[in-house]
Amino acid sequence: MDSQKEALQRIISTLASKNDEIQNFIDTLNQTLKGVQENSSNILSELDEEFDSLYSILDEVKESMVNSIKQEQARKSQELQSQLSQCNNALENSEELLEFATRSLDIKEPEEFSKAARQIKDRVTMASAFRLSLKPKVSDNMTHLMVDFSQERQMLQTLKFLPVPKAPEIDPVECLVADNSVTVAWRMPEEDNKIDHFVLEYRKTNFDGLPRVKDERCWEVIDNIKGTEYTLSGLKFDSKYMNFRVRACNKAVAGEYSDPVTLETKALNFNLDNSSSHLNLRVEDTCVEWDPTGGKGQEKVKGKENKGSGTPSPKRTSVGSRPPAVRGSRDRFTGESYTVLGDTAIENGQHYWEVKAQKDCKSYSVGVAYKTLGKFDQLGKTNTSWCIHVNNWLQNTFAAKHNNKVKALDVTVPERIGVFCDFDGGLLSFYDANSKQLLYSFKTKFTQPVLPGFMVWCGGLSLSTGMQVPSAVRTLQKSENGMTGSASSLNTVPQ
Repeated sequence: MDSQKEALQRIISTLASKNDEIQNFIDTLNQTLKGVQENSSNILSELDEEFDSLYSILDEVKESMVNSIKQEQARKSQELQSQLSQCNNALENSEELLEFATRSLDIKEPEEFSKAARQIKDRVTMASAFRLSLKPKVSDNMTHLMVDFSQERQMLQTLKFLPVPKAPEIDPVECLVADNSVTVAWRMPEEDNKIDHFVLEYRKTNFDGLPRVKDERCWEVIDNIKGTEYTLSGLKFDSKYMNFRVRACNKAVAGEYSDPVTLETKALNFNLDNSSSHLNLRVEDTCVEWDPTGGKGQEKVKGKENKGSGTPSPKRTSVGSRPPAVRGSRDRFTGESYTVLGDTAIENGQHYWEVKAQKDCKSYSVGVAYKTLGKFDQLGKTNTSWCIHVNNWLQNTFAAKHNNKVKALDVTVPERIGVFCDFDGGLLSFYDANSKQLLYSFKTKFTQPVLPGFMVWCGGLSLSTGMQVPSAVRTLQKSENGMTGSASSLNTVPQ
């Protein structure tokens, strides 16, 4: 019966997974169908606009050419009209002179005849008919304004849709995820010298496999990429995966997206647990700051208002603006254990995070601890915690601590401390987060899950989580030799 139930449960789980996969595909098909309708409408509108633009240009060119022909016609007509008017005037004057000369032949008196002959000669000499050019100033030829649009017609007949760039292909083998950076590489299925640039889109997700249409995050866009690879750097890996897709663009249009690729971007993400932190610590998600007034309200409640009463005073819940501890959580740190732990346990694998102290911080510790760390216990003073401690009060010290033993560190305290925890390998190492110089390593065997741990007094700390183990740290871990210390090698110092 039990085996049949288990088999049925597996079948139900498989069917549910398959139904989820089919539903995701149906969402994709519906969105694609909607996209086809919207994009077709947009393309038709753009086509009308393009042809209207062509018609407008042709009308403008035609109007310009018609004006040129009319202007040439007017110019030639004016020239010919002017020449024609001159000729008519000359002909009229010439005919009048001819008639006068003809009449002069009938003059009998020699003196009058001589006078008439001289007048005729003078008038002939000055007659416009003899100064006229009897050649038209312009011709009737208009062939220089003729057109031949045969080539343009052929060109118009070759109009076709702009070739859309093919979808690029992302090569997962060439993609690299390292040091909180992602390098995405792609190639074109065939050479296309008209591609102007690429557009890369990405989004974070917690779903493996193909991207989901109804995902909780939107695509981020990086435009105008000239090459065939791009590196996103300085990322916080606060999701299990990232989806990537890319498309090519020419001067006018963008092509189809590539098939999306999902890359794994797992890293340790945690916040500080304010439900169990010391009351003198003001705790936010990734920041903790010393607050000397944080516990005074509670002392007053414990000493006066709560005396002789089995019910806590309502004022206690507002001490330090802190909510009450969640039922079932660990006890709050108290006494001189100014401690706050991370809210996520490390049970396996390799993890890395970084810590930065305020410049005026007088004392702080960074390390890990078992969940069983007592509420009065200070980091490094029990066998359930490991840390490095920085003291800037009275005297400056920098040391590694475990099980109430101290190892002085002869290195400069860095601005940022990187913490590397290899749970399975039993290794806890501390680095200068900027130079990746190894500060100290504990070699042990973790027998319980560990929590990131922090102590701060008169100052504050800020955390950076969601980080991969840096490549430089991985390399140093492989080559680390004599610089590695162990808990047993710590010098015992009275505390």
